[in-house]
Amino acid sequence: MSEGRIRIGIGGWTYPPWRGVFYPEKFPQAKELEYASSHLGAIEINATFYSRQSPKSWEKWGNTAPESFQFAIKGSRYCVMRSKLAEGAEGIGNFFAQGFAALGPKLGPIMWQFAPRRKFDRDDIAAFIDLLPSELDGMMLRHAIEPRHESFRDPRFFELCKARNIAIVYEDSDDHPLIEADTADFTYARLQRMREELPTGYDDKSLDGFAAKAAAWQQHGDAFIFMINGAKVRAPAAALALQDHLPV
Repeated sequence: MSEGRIRIGIGGWTYPPWRGVFYPEKFPQAKELEYASSHLGAIEINATFYSRQSPKSWEKWGNTAPESFQFAIKGSRYCVMRSKLAEGAEGIGNFFAQGFAALGPKLGPIMWQFAPRRKFDRDDIAAFIDLLPSELDGMMLRHAIEPRHESFRDPRFFELCKARNIAIVYEDSDDHPLIEADTADFTYARLQRMREELPTGYDDKSLDGFAAKAAAWQQHGDAFIFMINGAKVRAPAAALALQDHLPV
C-alpha cells in the first residue's frame, strides 16, 4: 500500500468568531473559502447534514479551492437519523444527486455520523453499507462512519467496514467512545477536545501525539484530520499548529 497524503482541516469555513482570529480583519466574506483552502488541506462540509446544496454552489466551491485540496462531506441526517438505516435508499439517492460530483478530484470522503443512541445492529448496518454507492459519475467514492455508541466496538462491525474499504472515524472526544480500527486504505479523524484557553486549542504534547499518529496513518494511505468541535474558535489555529508539528 502506497504512502498517502496528510490533510488537516476544519469544519466549514464561515464562522463569525474566526474573523480577526483566523481571517484578517475586514476580510471579504466572499473570499473566506479561498483563504481557508489555501492555508489548510481539507474542509469537512457540515451543511450537507441538514440540507442539499445547489449544483452552482458545488461548482463554485470546486473552482475556488486549489488543486491539492479536498472537501469531505457529511452525510445527510435524513439518511442516518431514521430508526432503520436499511430503509434509507431514497434518501441516499437524493443525497448523491445534489451535484457534488462537480468537485471532481477535490471530492474527499463522505462521512456518515450515527446518533449516540444508535446501537450496533449487524443486519441493519450491513444493509446500510450495501446502500452506499462505490462510485459517482465515474469517480470512486470513499466512505467513513462515525459510530458514537460503545456497542460498535465489535469485530463484526470492523469486518463489514473492511469488506467495503470504509474507514471508522477516529474520534478524540469527551462524549463518545474512541474506536480505533484499521478497516480502510485511508484514515479519518475528528479531534474534538480543543480548549479555548489554549491559543492552539491543544497543547504541544497532544499536537505531537496527533502528528505522530498522522505520520503512521500516512504509511498506508491518505489521512484526513479535522479540528471539528470543542472550542470551535480555536479550530483553525489548532489545524495550523498540527500542520507545523508534522515531521518534515
